[in-house]
Amino acid sequence: MNYELTSTGAMTRKALSVAWPAMMESFFVALAGMIDTMMVSALGSYAIAAVGLTNQPKFIGLTIFFGINVAVSALVARRKGEKRQDTANQILLTAIILACIACVVVSVLFVVFAPWMMELAGSNADTHEAAVTYFQIIMGGTFFNVITMVINSAQRGSGNTKLSMTTNLTSSVVNILFNYLLIEGHFGFPAWGIRGAAIATVLGTVVAAGMAVSSLFRRNSYVRIPLMKQLKLRYSRDCAKSIWHLALNTSLENIAARVGFLATAMIAARLGTDEFAAHNIGMSILGLGFSFADGMQVAAVALAGESLGAGQKERAKRYGSICQRIGLLISFILALLLFFGGRWFYGLYFSEPHILEMGELICRYLIVIVLLQISQIIFTGCLRAAGDVRYVLYAAMISIAGIRTVSTLLMVNVLGWGLTGVWLGILADQLSRFIMVSLRFKQGKWVDLKI
Repeated sequence: MNYELTSTGAMTRKALSVAWPAMMESFFVALAGMIDTMMVSALGSYAIAAVGLTNQPKFIGLTIFFGINVAVSALVARRKGEKRQDTANQILLTAIILACIACVVVSVLFVVFAPWMMELAGSNADTHEAAVTYFQIIMGGTFFNVITMVINSAQRGSGNTKLSMTTNLTSSVVNILFNYLLIEGHFGFPAWGIRGAAIATVLGTVVAAGMAVSSLFRRNSYVRIPLMKQLKLRYSRDCAKSIWHLALNTSLENIAARVGFLATAMIAARLGTDEFAAHNIGMSILGLGFSFADGMQVAAVALAGESLGAGQKERAKRYGSICQRIGLLISFILALLLFFGGRWFYGLYFSEPHILEMGELICRYLIVIVLLQISQIIFTGCLRAAGDVRYVLYAAMISIAGIRTVSTLLMVNVLGWGLTGVWLGILADQLSRFIMVSLRFKQGKWVDLKI
């Protein structure tokens, strides 16, 4: 990074140059997921509900890997700022080994216990068999997804966000193509329904994994296999400790988050198949907002982390503020789109008037939620880049596992507010998280931490 850049305009351009590939990557991944759901919706609302049931258990299974990815991005960014390329490469090598071992354990457990997990998630007679089939195939192919995630996280930490965008965009295209071929059966391919959608998703991750691994052989890559061989790098206990120190707190944060998300999904599932289908589309829209926030968070982690590695604390704060302002502008645009086009968007999935009305209700809450969501995710990224993962963990436990779950249970099961109660609970969670992480960011103590 050129530390002579001091003007806000120059730093904004730098942030955008790092963020736009990450935003496009996350956007297209989210869009592919929505298209995936549209294609599955041809099978009926039960299919949307069945796929929706697998989301939170799947993310719980990936929790440890999300933690590893955050740790790798933060550590590689920090080591790049410190000009320690050898250690950055050793961190990636160690992370790959750790992730592969963990992946075998997670995949076996989640495939074996898939029926029980789907029951816990709220499946019923309409959705159970389809949800189990989809979940077992997805979790059985997790290895390719994990390899891609770990390598891409290191590339992002080094500032190379274009690679991750390319791999995930290609993966999404492959996924959609095989959805078309395998869900209803075209050009002589079997009509496998839900099973076909799951297989298409796994095939997409296989292609992405191949592309991610091949990137490690490029000469211009900051992390690369030839350099690892040249330096004779091996698994490092010190690197593993650094990774686990950050990953454990982040993983616990994700577990807390997923427990809250799962509780919300279970409550929504018990409202009925149509209500849960409408809820899942709302969560997909929220995921679209998250995609832009995630892109700006990637930029915040890379730029703030590298600045901290070079001892530029004020620059790290400025990058965080710049990323947040860009994110806030994006959130206003998304809110306007939801205000004017929410019903139209739900019309892409459903034709039933009562479900469209549910969609309009959900979009009213989404308009406010996206304004809070994007800023709090960017602030959280800055805290993670600095290693302030314990505070982020506490914030998640209080807001998601606590406030969200309790308020949703109260408003749905006690007050009987149905989907209104579900989405008021989500709003309460986003507001409380925004307050907690924004105050922590503005205090500025996070820049003094060492990782």
